[in-house]
Amino acid sequence: MASERSAAAAREGDLVELEIGPVAHGGHCVARLRAPGEAGPGRVVFVRHTLPGERVRARITDAGAKASFWRADAVEVLEASPDRVPSAWEEAGPGGVGGGELAHVRLDAQRAWKSAVLVEQLQRLAKVEREVPVLALPGDDEAGGLGWRTRVGFLADREGRAGMRRFRSHDVVPVDRMPLMSDALAELDLLGRRWAPGARIEAVAPAGGDAPMVLVDDQPFDLRRGKVDPRPNARSAVREQVRVGEREWAYRVAAAGFWQVHREAPAALTAAVLAAVGDVADGTVLDLYSGAGLFTLPLADAVGERGTVVAVEGDARAVKDARRNAHDRPQVQLHAGDVAGVLAGGTAGSGADAVVLDPPRVGAGRDVVRAVAGLAPSRIVYVACDPAALARDVAYLAEEGYALTSVTGYDLFPMTHHVEAVAVLER
Repeated sequence: MASERSAAAAREGDLVELEIGPVAHGGHCVARLRAPGEAGPGRVVFVRHTLPGERVRARITDAGAKASFWRADAVEVLEASPDRVPSAWEEAGPGGVGGGELAHVRLDAQRAWKSAVLVEQLQRLAKVEREVPVLALPGDDEAGGLGWRTRVGFLADREGRAGMRRFRSHDVVPVDRMPLMSDALAELDLLGRRWAPGARIEAVAPAGGDAPMVLVDDQPFDLRRGKVDPRPNARSAVREQVRVGEREWAYRVAAAGFWQVHREAPAALTAAVLAAVGDVADGTVLDLYSGAGLFTLPLADAVGERGTVVAVEGDARAVKDARRNAHDRPQVQLHAGDVAGVLAGGTAGSGADAVVLDPPRVGAGRDVVRAVAGLAPSRIVYVACDPAALARDVAYLAEEGYALTSVTGYDLFPMTHHVEAVAVLER
């Protein structure tokens, strides 16, 4: 067992005592490790499974001699924060699987954590001072932040047990429970079965009531028979329904395709985007990184029969779904291809009243931002899944004359550090 060492002698696997500082983007807090008598700020250590203000004993997990920072897991709490609660998922604790790094944090404190990250990233990268509320989704407080996932994925270990990867590792750790998945997924008993060693197991249970579906290595799997469904017409997609107020939209989505995993996320984000876009009747709206058409259909109804929605998506499977979903809306122009390339080629048009951006985790980037600004929309609605990428793109948009007028966070991923945000920028 590793012994506790001084900062000067610490190495990977050792235990050190740390005073925990502020939260940082990525699900950890910042601490400083100093040798006895050492002057200066000390070495930066990013520590998981802790909270600001705590004093902990932590195990060093990454201590490269030339690294600009080290990593550690808090394994013993010496002085606890009032925001600490018993972990909702111990298998995601120190040394465990990824995907539940805030399971030891009270729910309202999780949202305060995520708000602090959004505020810090906007201030540091975009030079914007802004308070950012992070809102809970319906039902999460009542459920204790559990049971919200409509999509889960597992890997089978060498013995065929379903598991997940250890954090920052390729090792598969078998798990007995996954409390974030919905009741419909839990009832499939995926964790109680044995699978082919190395198999990739994915399951979907749409929030709209469609029957759950399981894929093994991307192939439809018959749970009753315990084997892949060999039929060429085997079910490979699910139906999703999204309701906002009195309006409802229906979607067909490939089971292996992208869709928001929180049961309430599609409706929450759609409502936020429609409110942010405002009155675009008879106008032109660009829906960039449009996926299977989550926002495309509501935007098509918002512009009406005399308006236009130009949707651009690079994933072929998502484009196929979007074509089906928007087949009865002639005002939708769907372009398959890289967003930057489509905009540069001019096929998306020369102007827009509003632009909706929902880029992947890396963000839109400078080239896309410049192309969007070139369309001179009066309003840009940016849906972000990464605070740092959002802040960088807000800075790029500021260079193009767009100011951030509002930003709201949504807690789509309770028990994790991930957060979604909807930002509105205007000329």
